[in-house]
Amino acid sequence: MRLKFKSTLLSVALVAGFAATTTAHAQAKWEPTKPVEFIISAGPGGGADQMARMIQGIISKNNLMKQSMIPVNKGAGAGAEGYLAIKEAKGDPHKIIITLSNLFTTPRATGVPFKWQDMTPVAMLALDQFVLWTNTEKGYKSAKDYVEAAKAAGPNKFKMGGTGSKQEDQIITVALEKATGTKFTYVPFAGGGAVAVQLVGNHVDSTVNNPIEAVAQWRAGKLTAQCVFDTQRMPYKEKITPTLSWNDVPTCREVGVNTDYVMLRGIFMPPGVTQAQVDFYIDLFKKVRETPEWKKFMADGAFNQTFMTGKEFTNWLEKADAQHAQLMKEAGFIAK
Repeated sequence: MRLKFKSTLLSVALVAGFAATTTAHAQAKWEPTKPVEFIISAGPGGGADQMARMIQGIISKNNLMKQSMIPVNKGAGAGAEGYLAIKEAKGDPHKIIITLSNLFTTPRATGVPFKWQDMTPVAMLALDQFVLWTNTEKGYKSAKDYVEAAKAAGPNKFKMGGTGSKQEDQIITVALEKATGTKFTYVPFAGGGAVAVQLVGNHVDSTVNNPIEAVAQWRAGKLTAQCVFDTQRMPYKEKITPTLSWNDVPTCREVGVNTDYVMLRGIFMPPGVTQAQVDFYIDLFKKVRETPEWKKFMADGAFNQTFMTGKEFTNWLEKADAQHAQLMKEAGFIAK
């Protein structure tokens, strides 16, 4: 009787152990069971939009996921539309979002009830640069040359174009003004694509667009990359124009414009998803990063290819959040 009882206990334990192992295995192997909505927290044509659609194309071409991925622009309210959509999709692993650094600025500028902690961090895909661009036909030989012309014209005579209000582009503009004693009239547009077009058309005098947002106009000779807002030059040495590579663009500090700023390109999910679901997307984006299409996109857009997940990414987000709080306070951009 005792032997039979022990045998029964062993059988129960084995069944329970098998069930637990099967459950753990199932969790580890989670994958989407329907199309994934890929929310873009910005308008069409900008850097986030281009990156999201490039990712969708890479995933589809290389069959990296069984289900389809559908990019959807939700950039209204300086990205608030997209962020609130993710916040409200609690526990839904079939929604992801690509973010800008406006996940730090938009809540402070608008008062919208959102913070980055309302989402689940997945991965930093890259850091994006900002370049001071001018119209080539204007003939400015350097960033310092342009700033001196703006000073000579007087306060608010020169127009600086950028994406959105009280976001990254305007923060950089304020920092540039403080660093140089210049005063621009800031003109906001819906996205980086529109910003580049406006500069080509001479509707603004300069912009602080990302490289990928103006590379086509630079390659065509319409725009001039005056300087990059970073502490070191971009490493890419392949020629983009007939004579220049991204590495040939000086840092703004090199030419006497003492300010710098880099922007997040990150992936987040709704709150309440499981670690297995997060891990699926981390693995997916690691595969994306290994493709030749991604590597070319990174080089063409002169991205800083820093990749982070987990605690490292969370620590970076906390520091960036504090930095933006200070920058926005100094610029007077915090909603009252």
